[in-house]
Amino acid sequence: MKLREKPREEGVRPLIKHREFRPIDHAQNARIDGPRYRQRSTCETVFSTIKRTLGDAVRARAWFREFREIVLKCVAHGIKRAVTA
Repeated sequence: MKLREKPREEGVRPLIKHREFRPIDHAQNARIDGPRYRQRSTCETVFSTIKRTLGDAVRARAWFREFREIVLKCVAHGIKRAVTA
């Protein structure tokens, strides 16, 4: 719950659905914005594709080099999609 409270204080609406144990959980899931939740699903699919095709390991040790490596993987994925489309 602490993970959900901090973003909520800053006005961020969560897209992670609750596990449904009680009726209130079902009601909270119904309030989640449908198009944005489907967009999250699309992002998860792209992340999975990048990990499968380009590998899930980041070899850099410093955070800025890790970030650069991840960005380059995303750029390579975009180029690969543009070429095959």
